[in-house]
Parts: sequence; C-alpha cells; structure tokens
Amino acid sequence: MGLLLRFIESVKKMNLFSPKDKLLLAVSGGVDSVVLCELCKQAGYDFTIAHCNFQLRGEESERDEEFVKKLGNRYKVGIKVKKFDTEKYAAENKLSTQEAARELRYAWFAEFVTPGSRLPTSDFLLTAHHSDDNAETLLMNFFRGTGLHGLTGIPERAGYIRRPLLLFSKSELIAFADENNLAFVEDSSNQSSKYTRNFFRNEIIPAISKVFPQVKENLQDNIHRFKEIEKLYQLSVGELKKKICKQRGNEVHIPVKQLMGFNNRALIYEIISPYGFHERQVNEVIKLSESESGKYIQSPENNYRIIRHRHWFIISPVTGEATENIVIESENKEIQFALGKLQIHTTLNFKPETSNDIASLDARQITFPLLLRKWKQGDYFYPLGMKKKKKLSRFLIDLKLSKTEKEKVWVIESNQRIIWVVGYRIDERFKVTDKTKQVLQFFLSS
Repeated sequence: MGLLLRFIESVKKMNLFSPKDKLLLAVSGGVDSVVLCELCKQAGYDFTIAHCNFQLRGEESERDEEFVKKLGNRYKVGIKVKKFDTEKYAAENKLSTQEAARELRYAWFAEFVTPGSRLPTSDFLLTAHHSDDNAETLLMNFFRGTGLHGLTGIPERAGYIRRPLLLFSKSELIAFADENNLAFVEDSSNQSSKYTRNFFRNEIIPAISKVFPQVKENLQDNIHRFKEIEKLYQLSVGELKKKICKQRGNEVHIPVKQLMGFNNRALIYEIISPYGFHERQVNEVIKLSESESGKYIQSPENNYRIIRHRHWFIISPVTGEATENIVIESENKEIQFALGKLQIHTTLNFKPETSNDIASLDARQITFPLLLRKWKQGDYFYPLGMKKKKKLSRFLIDLKLSKTEKEKVWVIESNQRIIWVVGYRIDERFKVTDKTKQVLQFFLSS
C-alpha cells in the first residue's frame, strides 16, 4: 500500500479529522511539511498554510518564507506568514531560542484555531512530526528524567493539534518526495548538534544504531508498548484516586494516613500533578504528612496549596471566592473570601471596639499561619465569657440560625484552635487583657 493510502487510512482510523474540516498546516518548507501539504492535497483535504519566519538564519530565513509563499500559490490555498523577533523574545523571557520559537509559533497558531480565538478560521492545526521525531523525543525524555507518560512519545492529538505523519519514518517521507518530484528547502541549522534534538538525531541515535541497527523500529515498538501500559496504569490510578480523593466544592480532601499507607510516590505525584505540583515536590508532601496542622506547600505557579489540616491534606486554590480553606500568613493584610473582605491589622494594646464584624485578639497567643475555613461538625471553641468549651454546632443552634445561615459560617483557626467564629464570637482564650501588649484585629466587610 502506498504512502497516500496509508495516510488516508490512518487519519480515518484514528479519527484525526474529516474531509469537511478546515485544516491549518504548519509549514517550514522542509521535506516533512512539504510532504504533508502534498498528501493533504492528493487526499482532497481543505487546508491553509501557516509559516513562521523566526529571523534566526538571515537570508536563509527569507528564502524559506518565499519558498512557502510559492508553495501556497502552487496549491492554490491561503497562506499566513508571521515574522518574529525570536532572539529579543527569548532574552526578555529568559528562554532558550528553541523554547522561544515554540512559544511564539503555537501562540500565533492558536489565534486561528482555538475556540473563541480572535480569527477562528480553521478546525485543526496539523504539524509534520514523524516517527523519527517520536524516537528522539522518547530518548530525550528518558535521559532528561520523566514519568511513564514521557515514554509514550508525541501524541497524535493534543487539543486542536493533529499529527498525522507519526506512523511514517523520515526515509518514507523523503522517498515520497522523490516519487512526486517535490521541491523543498534544507534548514542548515539541522546539521548543528548544539541544539538538543539535533544532538540526539545526528550523534546519539547513529551511535546506538551501530550496536542495535533496528534502534528506530525498536523505539517505535517501545512507544506503542508504553502507551498500552499507560492505559492500564491510568485505569488503576483512577480507581485509587476515586477511593481516597474527596471532592469538596473546588477543593480536594485526602486522608493523610490512607495516602501514606500506600507508600507509593507515583500515586502521590498523580494526585498532585494536575494542580501544578512537580515530581520533586513529592518529597515535600511526604514531609508535610509528618507536620502539624496548618502547614502547607505551594505549587510553583502559586495557584494551589496543599494544606495539612488535622488528618487531611486539602488541595485548595490560593484565591477564589469558592475556596473553602484559605491560609493566612502574618504578612497578609487583606483576604477576599465567600463572606466578603477580611482586613488584618496589628496594633499596640488599646480598648478594643466591640462588634460582630470586628475581632480584637491577643497577638501573643496566636501562631501563624492561620486557617480561614468553613465550620464543620466536631468543631468546638470557648465562646467569649465562658470557661468551658462548647460545640460550635450547639452554639449555632443557640443563636437560632437557619440551615442556610449555618452553611455560611466560617472560622479562623490557629494551631488547630478556633480563635474567631467569623461575624459571631471570638474565643475566650485569645481575648485582649490588661497584659496584652499587641492586638491582632480582623475587620469583616461585605
């Protein structure tokens, strides 16, 4: 079976796109992307060409741009071209040239493909990655350090991106180009091994092939095996996560003892990684399991925290009105949450104001970080003026609060002790006295 028929069959089998879809082809002018254009043309697909000029190779970059423009004219299809000041962008964002080029091109492509984009003209973006690229990616991930997913290579689909050439080798694409008399341009930088991928392509894989001549085929077989293994792995992980991860609004609650009982780092990583935590932070989670209540770790992007709260880990957004567990640090001066705005001040001792929306507390008795959270069954505190503890549920009944009003009650906790039932009563143990030197105040406003 010829390459064209195999291409059409694989696209249909994997349901990558259909003849009615509008396709945007990322075309550099090299043999891979030129073959992709020819295959789409011969198969009768509706496509537009997009070319990025990164202005990194002087006249050669301009030559490539002109070539791709002529290619568009040849196929009588629309063409989009964008020039980038890649080196400037890399310097401003502290990225390598390769990383900068990747960010720039995919951000630009997204303008034409993603739902809600500024100029949505296409249904899918097609790139010309092939099986040799896949083998290189597997090896790079392996030596860089990766989990199981990193060993599954480049996916055929990722959001709006489709990669229909992954089943074909570079040599097959070159042979197809020769058979169809296709002209293409060569990127001279591909010969330089200073770039990581080129180093693997030009030196590592050829060296390995001297010992294992079938190295590329073997790597492809391994990718297929790893993909099948990952399906079983994800199935097992999914079942475990259902058992131990309890969704509470936009938070996830996990029993510490149960999670640690599995003694499995991979399970911890699979639970925390969707929230922006990295593999190296697994050690921090293990350490957190041995910490006292109120301690937490934060994701690198500062979007989520894992809070140790009594016998639970709570994965919680750092901000957002729907967040039900909010960490308050000593430097925080204002917190926005479901009830409104909470302002925090520290001042010298004085005769404190008395109001349901103002809490004045002895700062010396309070240990940061604090935890602002919704109340729950089992909570108790020492209401101001009482020497005995009282269950919070009983306290709320005595106030004759409705069920809806009870659901809106929050507390602030210091070292597992409630210091204020927000908007209702402070704890006797933290009240301001004649011996108080510094006052911690909370002001609640809607």
